[in-house]
Amino acid sequence: MPITRSLLTTLAISTCLIAAEAQACTRVTYHGPNETWLTGRTMDFKDPMVSNLWVFPRGMVRHGSAGPRSAEWTATYGSLIVSGYDISTVDGMNEAGLNANLLWLANAGYPEDDGKTPRISLALWAQFYLDQFATVAEAVEYTKANPMQVVSGEVPGRPGSLAPLHLSLSDATGDSAIFEWIGGELRIHHGRDYRVMTNEPSYDEQLAITSYWRNVDWRSFLPGTNRATDRFVRASTYIDAVVQSDDPRIPAAAVFSVIRNVSVPYGISLPDAPNLSTTRWRVVADQKNRLFYAESATSPNVFWVDLARLDFSESAEVRLLDLGVDMSRMLAGEVSGQFVPAEPFTFEPAG
Repeated sequence: MPITRSLLTTLAISTCLIAAEAQACTRVTYHGPNETWLTGRTMDFKDPMVSNLWVFPRGMVRHGSAGPRSAEWTATYGSLIVSGYDISTVDGMNEAGLNANLLWLANAGYPEDDGKTPRISLALWAQFYLDQFATVAEAVEYTKANPMQVVSGEVPGRPGSLAPLHLSLSDATGDSAIFEWIGGELRIHHGRDYRVMTNEPSYDEQLAITSYWRNVDWRSFLPGTNRATDRFVRASTYIDAVVQSDDPRIPAAAVFSVIRNVSVPYGISLPDAPNLSTTRWRVVADQKNRLFYAESATSPNVFWVDLARLDFSESAEVRLLDLGVDMSRMLAGEVSGQFVPAEPFTFEPAG
């Protein structure tokens, strides 16, 4: 039987990936009945990491931390965010239901400084959108009309190693977008169909690989490794196969079941394997009910925050839920009452 062109493309890309090394994560969105929209993601990273929950109120004044032409803005919306090492926003949801996720992208290529375009540190990229927009459509429209350069910074604990990341947005209308810097140019994939994101190759190539697997009976066979391409296929398949419900507990359970399926078992991080790093934690944002769930790979419990119980007013304090390394603090149930006032962390400057 002749080998199809799609299969040759898949094999060629997979071969290239074997020579690469990167961190891993998976993001997926759930479209349920009666406008039930949720977004879940894994945080897969080779090194233990501090990831705390922070409440940022409206009215916070921001600076892009990328030199003299840094973008500046004031937060229109309050947000609940997950920090990376308390120097960046890596995930979160704002009070309007906009969700942002930063994931590794091995072949990301940020733009050279053109001497005129406003700039922003990669550490603030997700926060920029959470602060200012209620919907994906608003964010995409603004981005296309107002060019801005994202500038990377060092990976904590790895001097000289710049972080290559891409950004996904989803909202309370079911809309979604993927933002990628490839070869210095920003590519935006916008639409409800862009529901899954992993780590490489670039998103258009990832979609091409997935198109091959649509012709395979998933009940008989699905790719089972922890490579980014295989996780993309499994997440894309299972998110439509799980139960569809508008009962708040059931969709959250369904999304957790999918992202657990694409998680890397705890303690597995092989230096010679691509996109294979242990899963540190998982989060699920219920954008209809404004609930934000989290679980650590080192804890048996799921805990969550009801955003309706948080104070996002301009007069409110910044608040912190200290979770420690890999979210290892033992918590269960609704935890909005356990946040404490805190000074906001300083976002990592770019360059």
